[in-house]
Formats: sequence, C-alpha cells, structure tokens
Amino acid sequence: MDAARHAGTTSAAAPVAAAADADNTATAEQGRTPEPAGSLRMASADPSEMLPAETAARLDTPASVRDHTPETPTADDRTASVNATDVADECFIIETCVDRYLWALYQRAPKEDSIKVHERRSVTVKRKGRTVTVARTFTRLVDEDFTWKDPKAADKASLSLMDYVIGGMDRGFKLKLFYTLHAAEAAGLSPGITSAFRDDYRQSIASGLKAASDRSYHGGSFRGGYGHGLAADIVSVKGATRAERWTSTEQLWKWIDVHGQEFGIGRPYLDRDPPHVAPIDGQEYASHRGPAVRHVVAEANRRKHLAARREHGAGKHVRAARATAIRSARAARSRAT
Repeated sequence: MDAARHAGTTSAAAPVAAAADADNTATAEQGRTPEPAGSLRMASADPSEMLPAETAARLDTPASVRDHTPETPTADDRTASVNATDVADECFIIETCVDRYLWALYQRAPKEDSIKVHERRSVTVKRKGRTVTVARTFTRLVDEDFTWKDPKAADKASLSLMDYVIGGMDRGFKLKLFYTLHAAEAAGLSPGITSAFRDDYRQSIASGLKAASDRSYHGGSFRGGYGHGLAADIVSVKGATRAERWTSTEQLWKWIDVHGQEFGIGRPYLDRDPPHVAPIDGQEYASHRGPAVRHVVAEANRRKHLAARREHGAGKHVRAARATAIRSARAARSRAT
C-alpha cells in the first residue's frame, strides 16, 4: 500500500517537475540572445564571440583552394572580386584570414610577363664593296604566360598551391603585406599578387631579371627556404586590356612608394624590378635603399670627390712652387754672371 501510494505520488510529481524544468528553460532562453542561423561559434566561447553568417560564409575555404590548377579569372571576375576579398573586422585566427586574403589576391592576378627573346638571323651587308651574308642577333619582347610555373613547383614540393605560394612566406612579412594591400584596396586600387614564395626550383625556371636560384629573397635555400620568403611581386588587376592594367599597375607602385613605409613595405629595386616588394627592415631593402646605406654611400662619394679635388689642388700648388723656384734660381745665376 505504502509503495503504491509512493509510486502514485512520484508519477503525479513527474509532470510538475517536467513543467517546472520547461519553465526554467524558457526563462533562461528569454534572457539569451538568439544565435543567427549559419553563425560560426568557437567551442566554449561566449555567445557574443561569433562571426555573422555572412562573414563566416565569406571566410569558408573555397573548394578551389586546394586545386593545383586555378582558373584564370576574366576581367569582370577580377573587378567583382575586389569586394569579395573584404576582411572581417573580427577574426578568431588572424593568420588564417591573412592567408586567405593574400590567396584571393594571388588567384585574381593574371600571370603575364614580357620576356626578351634572342633570334639569330642571316642578313646581307656590304663590306669593302662586296656583298656578304652574316649572322646577327636580334632581340624582341614576347608575352609569356607563366601560370604553370607555381603549380609545377608546388607539385614538386608535394604541397597544395595555396600552402606553397602563401604558406612559404615569412609570418611577419605576410602580416605587413596584408595591411599594405588591404589599405591600397581601401584607397580604390586593385592589387594582385603574381608571385610570392619561390623555392630553388621555382627560381631556376623564372625568367628575366632574377637572383641566383638559392639566394632569392622569395625563399631561396640560402635565405632560409620554406617559411622564410621575404618578397612578393604585385601588380594591379584593374583594366580589361593589358595596356590598361599596366597603367593602373604603375599607379599602384607609386602608391606603394608613397604609403608603403607606413606599413613596413617598400620596393627595393624601383625601375629595375618594379613589381618586387619587401619589408623595409629586411636586408634586401636596406642593402639597396636603406637610409643608412644611402647616407654612407653619399658620404663616401663626397669624401672621395673632396680628396680628389685636394689632391688635384695640391699637385697644382707643388708644380707652381717648383716652377717659381726654378725661375728664381735662373734669375739668381743670371745676376751672378
């Protein structure tokens, strides 16, 4: 009887307890801000530490990130991607956002260049009244598409293209480059990256003006190799034709020359290798354009010039004094006789 009565009491109390729990749950839920659909939340994080759905979707790694052969963007795609590479004001893992932003700039930049091609041709000339045929070398500029070079180097290193090109750069340099190019984009420019990390193999197949394969600041083995790349090549993607992109690229380079030092980025070679940028506190920039180096070189040239002038002036004085002494000696002998 007591057991039955106790069981009846428990059964009757169960719905009440369940209702009380539901009320408590509802009360707790009323004081909590509802989570937006599709939001990204860190484990054990406060509800306020969430990225909006739009930001989370934008920062999701696209499927093409891991492809070794990226699609070549059209002019419309490059223009549209300017807004697609906006970076969230709040980011839980800044390195991930920096890598994805730089990767987006790399993807949208056409990999085009002009290289010098030397050709040997037979020409007819006149020599001493006779017509002879000689071979001469002619140089012409040819457009080159080097999109294939980075993927080939990435395959050789057994890395995805993103991990190779962006992951191989120095961590501090990537952050400086991120702030520089993000500010350039905010200023109305359209920066793109044509080349970032290069290992010895990638440097060996580069064209035009370049350093030795193992001494490239892009990431040669002599400079530290993977993870220590301290250089990148930047251009503008604004323009439907190559001529239009060249004009906007020159504007981008001028902007870098004026504002780059605010973010720690500069162009070490200027017109010799205009797309090449590097950290201004690095060895490469200091050896070519650092203030201390320029001051030392200018001071050395000044001292050399002054020394040459003093030497020239002293020589003139010695010769004049010697001529005066000779004339005085001759005059004295003449008076004695």
